[in-house]
Amino acid sequence: MESKEQHEVYEKARKRVKQKKRLYYHFLLFLVGSIFLIVLNVVFNVGQQFGEWFKYAVAAWLFLWILHFVNVFITNRFFGKDWERIETEKLISKHSKKIEKLEKNLIKNKIITPNDELPESEKKSLDL
Repeated sequence: MESKEQHEVYEKARKRVKQKKRLYYHFLLFLVGSIFLIVLNVVFNVGQQFGEWFKYAVAAWLFLWILHFVNVFITNRFFGKDWERIETEKLISKHSKKIEKLEKNLIKNKIITPNDELPESEKKSLDL
C-alpha cells in the first residue's frame, strides 16, 4: 500500500518537474525571440518599413508566455487529473441517486413492480 502511495507521489513530482521545465523553456524562447525581434528592428531597421511591428510581436510573445504560466501553475494545479476523477465520481453518484429516485417514484405510482428493472433504453433516455 505504501509503495503505491510513494509511486503516486513520485509520478506527481515528476509531472510537476516536467511542467516547470517546459515553462522555463518557453520563457527562454520568449526572451530569445523578443531580443531577436528587437535586434531586427534596431540594428537592421526592419521595423521602419513596416511600422513598429516588433512591439506587437513582443506583446504576443508575452501573452503566450503568461497563458502558459497560468496553465502550468494555476489551471493544472486545481483542475488536474485528481479533480477530474473526483468530479466524475460525484456526477456518477448524483446520476445514480436520480435514477433510484425515479424508480421509487415509478414503483410508488405502480407503473412498475419492485422486482422490475427499468429497461436500458429507459435508463439512457433518463440521462440527467
